[in-house]
Amino acid sequence: MTDGAVFRCTFTVRFGDCDPAAIVFYPRYVEMLNNAVEEWFEKGLGLPWGKMHRTEHRGMPIVDLHVRFLKPSRLGEHLEFALALSSLGRSAIALEIVAEGGGERRLEARLKLVHSDLRGPKAVPIPPDLRERMKPFLVHIER
Repeated sequence: MTDGAVFRCTFTVRFGDCDPAAIVFYPRYVEMLNNAVEEWFEKGLGLPWGKMHRTEHRGMPIVDLHVRFLKPSRLGEHLEFALALSSLGRSAIALEIVAEGGGERRLEARLKLVHSDLRGPKAVPIPPDLRERMKPFLVHIER
């Protein structure tokens, strides 16, 4: 990733995140990815998820998700999620998220979200003020 800011947040692996072997049960990672997106909206963009959904009747549902699980994470570990915006379209965005723990990469994910009117529901353009707040997180991803 180059240019742009990367948003970071940390989550602790809790008992409820784990399977009987005390490693993260893979669907819980998807919840953690969504939590990272919510944190980015609230702390990085200044738009709490609850306000956007309940007050403004807008949402950003995930419409495409790709995850590579690289190494297991265990109960009690702290995982740092690094989120960057790789594409900013009219109504859709693409995010790249990497999670690391103990100096090891645990997962890599690509998410596509679509800005939606929840009363429809239907895709609608991202408002100009939100688009401007997203731009600093726009990065170039080399593949």
